[in-house]
Amino acid sequence: MGLTASVLAIDAGNSKTDVAVVAPDGRVVGTARGGGFRPPAVGVQAAVDAVADAVRRAFAEAGVSSVEHVSACLANADLPVEEEQLAAALHARAWGTSVEVRNDTFAILRAGIAEPRGVAVVCGAGINCVGMRPDGRTARFPAIGRISGDWGGGWGLAEEALWHAARAEDGRGGPTALARTLPAHFGLDSMYALIEALHLERIGNARRHELTPVLFATAVDGDPVARAIVDRLADEVVAMAAVALTRLDLLAEETPVLLGGSILAARHPQLDDRIHELLAARAPKAVPQVVTASPVLGAALLGLDHVRAPDKVHARVRAFYEEA
Repeated sequence: MGLTASVLAIDAGNSKTDVAVVAPDGRVVGTARGGGFRPPAVGVQAAVDAVADAVRRAFAEAGVSSVEHVSACLANADLPVEEEQLAAALHARAWGTSVEVRNDTFAILRAGIAEPRGVAVVCGAGINCVGMRPDGRTARFPAIGRISGDWGGGWGLAEEALWHAARAEDGRGGPTALARTLPAHFGLDSMYALIEALHLERIGNARRHELTPVLFATAVDGDPVARAIVDRLADEVVAMAAVALTRLDLLAEETPVLLGGSILAARHPQLDDRIHELLAARAPKAVPQVVTASPVLGAALLGLDHVRAPDKVHARVRAFYEEA
């Protein structure tokens, strides 16, 4: 094992984990994919064990047993205390001389920008926002649900759609086509039947995420309630971005605002248009763009930032992922 490696990049999300081993000259010499990273469900050690399998395979491909620096962007690392706990667990594996753990939203942000300067809003199962400047300053939110003031993401959208549909059917709320389209997705003929099926778990809890595309389709068909929910999501995205830009003193500078996650990457026209409209009003210098690059690229670039790798090394890693 004569080869030396500079960075082990880890992007571990709820559904999958990607790792990459980067040589000092920027060559990606080992990659692997593993399962989801869910410490709240299985515990920290079991979650790290799942990552360890992918790391072992990437190290074997690269022909190394350790690296200079481990750059890990991890789902569920929402608070600094959680980052510290996870960093200690990774450091104990002796994969690298140094270890830095960040929330996985930072990987999406760094993957989409040429330098560590910008803001990213990610909307997938949940919603989160982070920002960074080259001087090391960051902006972030706890992003752990309603108790931290969050609204949105696939889970929140599905919950909101169900709430309006249930009230429409029983008369507490105004009419909405969601009362028909949501149960129809599961082959049911009423919201009562859908409520019963969800409550008794004849339809698994995780399948609620399937209702988010139904919400967007109902909005496209012109339903006012569905359209209002989509507009509210745009409001939340822009509110988070504007606050992060303000905290970092970037509101008056031309700054990239990256939009990532399955919901924002889907480019729903109504959502896309309203985000651009609101962002133009609240942060006229912001430059919104959808991130399509692999998040593990962002973890690798953050690692290269840490070891102060030259620009040509950053460019080589980016070329590997963007040309793949």
